[in-house]
Amino acid sequence: MRALVIGAGIAGPVTAMALQKAGLDVTVLEAHARTADDAGAFLTLAPNGLHALEVLDIDHHDLGGFDTTALQMRNARGRALTRLPMDAPGGGLHSQTVRRADLYTALRDEAGRRGIAVEHGRRLADVTPGRTGGVVATFEDGTRETGDMLVGADGIGSRTRQVLDPACPAPRYTGLLNTGGYATGVAVDAEPGVFTMVFGRRAFFAYLCRGPGEVWWFANIPRTAAATADELAAWTPATWRAELERLFADDRSPALELLAGTPRLLGPWNTRDLPKVPVWHRGPVGLVGDAAHAISPTSGQGASLAVEDGVLLARWVRDLGDPAAAFAAFEAQRRRRVERLVAQAKRTSNLKIPNPLSRAVRDRVVLPAVGRVATRTSRDWVTDFRVTWEERSAPAR
Repeated sequence: MRALVIGAGIAGPVTAMALQKAGLDVTVLEAHARTADDAGAFLTLAPNGLHALEVLDIDHHDLGGFDTTALQMRNARGRALTRLPMDAPGGGLHSQTVRRADLYTALRDEAGRRGIAVEHGRRLADVTPGRTGGVVATFEDGTRETGDMLVGADGIGSRTRQVLDPACPAPRYTGLLNTGGYATGVAVDAEPGVFTMVFGRRAFFAYLCRGPGEVWWFANIPRTAAATADELAAWTPATWRAELERLFADDRSPALELLAGTPRLLGPWNTRDLPKVPVWHRGPVGLVGDAAHAISPTSGQGASLAVEDGVLLARWVRDLGDPAAAFAAFEAQRRRRVERLVAQAKRTSNLKIPNPLSRAVRDRVVLPAVGRVATRTSRDWVTDFRVTWEERSAPAR
């Protein structure tokens, strides 16, 4: 059986390696040139995602990241609000913070080492049924590929999703602009590997020490409407830096020092999610990762959910032997979990959009309560999720 996987980000190579483990011949087809993924911010892989990678014999130490053990939250005056663990309950795996480009490269190169073809410059145009079953994928350069199944792992702007359902709702703007950077030569009073998140008077700022003098940071800027392409382009590095300095000038945080120590700012860009994708699959064509359920970066779960998806879909293909049935079973298993997480992440994003009433409730009630619950419980429905390859799957009655 041959599988075509569209997209070579995170979900694509992971899904390809999992399908190969299930016995399929797999080709990954990526729209962009290989050199297009050398920029970007960083992300966190949570214990649930790391455990799913272990199914594929991928050691998280090879991904270029570092241990991230906890996050602490403060208000604009510097007062501690709560602290949350970022490792598996009872010890074990720590979350990993890694540059997005490093993760892309590590996963793609590992797929290549396993004999999976990863072809670049192949932008999907259409998908049609094959004459004797399966699918035919047509690309913008006029080339075609045939397979028994096609997996759309092509992100929040998925062309595969548009082909499956032209009426699918567009991604939703979450009310925040994103930006970030890597500061060097700046000393901050913070534990290495512990995120400090500051709910500022005008915007949200978070930073994390990788080591002495090396600090990774990001910021979320509330904005009522999504910025247009022209508005984003109008912010030069100098004007955007000046705007960030204005936004964080009155907060007790090292934001201004970190901005000064950052030679190149990332962004800004609009933050979007997909609260509900009505159609995940038709026949032997289906979606995984952000193409099916893009989640706000606030969750810290986007990459981990993509990894879970790839392994779980491959297990269904292995056990059912029919791509259409596998996609249906996969959706039945996954939809509730991922949509619940997307909704939870949106509520968390809303906490970053300040007004006097919500700020008081957040600082005095919501965040302290979240911290107390996290301290008392030894279970977490998000990070405790485990994918086991040995388990045999059967369609739900």
